[in-house]
Amino acid sequence: MTLKEAIERLGLHVLTSEEVGDAKVTGGYTCDLLSNVMANCKTGNLWITMQTHQNVLAVAKLKDLAGIIFVNSRQPDEETIQKANEEHVTVLNTDESAFSISGQLYQLLKEP
Repeated sequence: MTLKEAIERLGLHVLTSEEVGDAKVTGGYTCDLLSNVMANCKTGNLWITMQTHQNVLAVAKLKDLAGIIFVNSRQPDEETIQKANEEHVTVLNTDESAFSISGQLYQLLKEP
């Protein structure tokens, strides 16, 4: 599944200004502990978190993630969005909980 398809099917809101590409979404990872994400998240994953500070961008770049989904309507500050645009990190959000969006993403990725 491409990032564009995941955004559409999950009803995610794109917070960054750059055009969303056709990056392949390889899975998902739900965690708020940055060191855990660095140790366990895989390239191409969508990272589901409630953390909205700039450090998440560095982790997303380091792990070459498809994007970051902020849950529970969390909104990063303008500086973080600007930095995400500069770093070419796709930042998304949803009104859903981490539990709900994780389950929905899992079901989508399981489809044949």
